[in-house]
Amino acid sequence: MILAVDAGNTRVKWGLYADDWVEQGACATAGPQALPEQWRTLAPTAVIVSNVAGSSVQQAIADAAATLGHTPRFIVAAARQCGVRSSYRDPATLGCDRWAALIGAWALHPGACVVVNAGTAMTVDALSAEGLFLGGFIVPGFDLMRRALDANTAGLALQPGEVRFFPDNTGDAIASGAAHALAGAVERMAAFMSQAGGGPDRVLLSGGWADALQPMLALETLRVDNLVLEGLVAIAREVSSCAG
Repeated sequence: MILAVDAGNTRVKWGLYADDWVEQGACATAGPQALPEQWRTLAPTAVIVSNVAGSSVQQAIADAAATLGHTPRFIVAAARQCGVRSSYRDPATLGCDRWAALIGAWALHPGACVVVNAGTAMTVDALSAEGLFLGGFIVPGFDLMRRALDANTAGLALQPGEVRFFPDNTGDAIASGAAHALAGAVERMAAFMSQAGGGPDRVLLSGGWADALQPMLALETLRVDNLVLEGLVAIAREVSSCAG
């Protein structure tokens, strides 16, 4: 069984995988000390991690894995892995969470797609029909956009709002601006892929804001609970196969 761990900006999400997800959980990134208790009854054969939350969280995950008798594998992006190739100028500088999400997308849907992880920040990555990562966007997430206006303007304080086509109050205008900016980034990437001759078959959506984003998109979409965890499982299997 594989224990896959996605340490992001807000939460550390994890899942125990055999032939399917056996158990899943999460804790706040600010409180990774909760992991040993959460993992107390688990018996994985390997632990694999995507960590973008810094060195202290990495150490906390390593310590938690040690209580299970494992040294975790912390992934880094590569030039080629699990059928996906990178066109990044320096492949190793791509965020490991983005790389894992691309591999997860390819494992679930081996075709041209836009890979979206809508969390604290939103990543929008293009994957060709040949498994080539073409490049992507990073934009502030919904709450981050709203907080940026609150922190950096005099008259746009953080306030409740709903997403509308034609907002008639400031709260709705801010919420709608953030939401439509996120949807626009996804649709622009899909349009760029089509213009380049490799239009996506669908958009794969993951992350905490994916459910809100999905109905806003005029595109074929597939909601995936956690693309990063799916990618980590694929990487762990390939590593195990090569070692065998």
